[in-house]
Amino acid sequence: MSPGKRIVIVSPAHPLRGGIANLAEALAATFQKEGHHVEIVSFSLQYPAQLFPGKTQYSSDPAPKNLIIRTWINSINPFNWIVSAYKIRAIKPDLVIIRYWLPFMGPCLGTLARLVRWGRSTPIVALTDNVIPHEKRVGDALFTRWFLSACQAFVAMTGSVMQDIGTFVQAHHQRVVPHPVYDIFGEAEEKAKARQQLGLDATHPWILFFGFIRHYKGLDLLLEALADERLEKRGLCLWIAGECYEKRAEYDAIIARYGLQDRVHWDDRFIPSSEVAALFGAADLVVQPYRTATQSGVTQIAYHFGRPMLVTRVGGLPEMVENGVVGYVVEPTPAAIADALEDFYTEGREAAFSAAANRAKERFSWHALTQALLEVAQEASAPTQVR
Repeated sequence: MSPGKRIVIVSPAHPLRGGIANLAEALAATFQKEGHHVEIVSFSLQYPAQLFPGKTQYSSDPAPKNLIIRTWINSINPFNWIVSAYKIRAIKPDLVIIRYWLPFMGPCLGTLARLVRWGRSTPIVALTDNVIPHEKRVGDALFTRWFLSACQAFVAMTGSVMQDIGTFVQAHHQRVVPHPVYDIFGEAEEKAKARQQLGLDATHPWILFFGFIRHYKGLDLLLEALADERLEKRGLCLWIAGECYEKRAEYDAIIARYGLQDRVHWDDRFIPSSEVAALFGAADLVVQPYRTATQSGVTQIAYHFGRPMLVTRVGGLPEMVENGVVGYVVEPTPAAIADALEDFYTEGREAAFSAAANRAKERFSWHALTQALLEVAQEASAPTQVR
């Protein structure tokens, strides 16, 4: 596809918050820099309030500049899907990219895709985060199949997600492109300055858990690892930066059981973009002790700031973090996590891992993602294809 295309990205975007919105906005900005006309079609209602586990779905950050964001879609109103599809058709897009991250959205997005394409050859490309959800519910497979079967091409950010797509549909036109590195959080802050800004005791080593908390993210595993006698003697402290999307009692009980109150600071809220640089700058290591995963935007924020990482050997995380080079890939157990943390400090690996992370981030470009989306769309719309 040549430059100058009209592109619609169907995705959450400002004022909705979170990594899905961040990626859509960064993707749209990159397409615009490359000479395309882009409009993001977002949600007037993303989740009913009773289904959203956090405090608010909305961001306190300012709106991104120079982006067209339409808040048209109501995820639970079929009549709205018809109206929204009509509005998208009126844009006359050459390409429609639909973000997919949760089966709950399957009926809405699958119907929207069919209505947008009805009677036209506009390629619909699914840009997928999760295909098989971390927390399963009745209807997941049916809803996901309804959406995926409406798309002509697929882009995933890990090979494991693309394999999941293959269990639902034959993905003839597909690309796997690593999640790009975010560049929306400003420049890295020097560690001493960042710790002073956050009020941290600079005499202690600090690690960071970043992002909202659900069971599959394994925060309990990290807390149990922190209770390891070696790490206790070292005075290792943990900053948890993220809103709890479930009851805190389980985690507070672990903290109390092991007497971790003085070594754990929990900022239980959604973290605005303006505060991210200080959090990552203050951390020696970013830890993602997940039980299940696809890919994670947290790894890409860590790459942006040149921070070493510890991730677990689940889903697509090992594809993102080279073990022993930019950090650790370990089994999702407290013992394995504790061993890696002890090795990190005993062997003094921060400088080498940080330098490697700064070198490695060059391969996670936004241009690679835009090119993959354009290429796979061109393949799907080729006149020789039988659809």
